[in-house]
Parts: sequence; structure tokens; C-alpha cells
Amino acid sequence: MTHYAFLLLQSQAGKAGASQGGNMTMSFIMLLAVFVVFYFFFIRPQMKKQKEMTNYRNSLKRGDKVVTNGGIFGRILEVKDNHVMLDVGGDVKLKVDKNALMKDPTADEPAKA
Repeated sequence: MTHYAFLLLQSQAGKAGASQGGNMTMSFIMLLAVFVVFYFFFIRPQMKKQKEMTNYRNSLKRGDKVVTNGGIFGRILEVKDNHVMLDVGGDVKLKVDKNALMKDPTADEPAKA
């Protein structure tokens, strides 16, 4: 009788190992699916936004209206490699890093009469 019990336990262990392999495959597929979702909903749009901002900052020219990350509105007077000179009104001129610039949302609006 001990011989039969051993064979029964051995066959049950084989079934458990096979089902555990299936669970491992399913877990891997779910992990892969989560990564794909994160890539398309979080990583890719962020990379696209960064690329657009880099292109915008490289295309800045004299006379463009911009806003700094600190909320200072100004007009570009001079563009250098990694910084710009801003006229912020009166006799005030600021030297600002290009990475601190955003597009002025009021720059595209038509002038109000």
C-alpha cells in the first residue's frame, strides 16, 4: 500500500508543477501587458512633450513672447546657445536659461481693440 501512495503523491506533484508553470507564464504575460500600458500612456507622451519643448526652445528668435517657469512674462531681445536676454518691461533685462522658458499662451491671441 505504501508503494501506491508514493505513486499517487508523485503524480499529484507532477500536476502541481505543470499548473505552476502555466501560472508563471500568465504572470509574465500580465507583467508585459502592464509595461506596454505604462509605455503608451505615460512614457511615450512624456518623451513626445519633451521633444516638442526642445524643438520650441531651439526655434526661439528675437521678438518672441515667452514665459519663464517662475511666471515672468517677457519678449526675447537676444538668443545665445543656452540662454536668452529678456525684456520684461521698462529698463529691466533678464538673462534666462532656455530650459526655464515656456511658450507664452497669450502670444497666439489676436490683439483686442
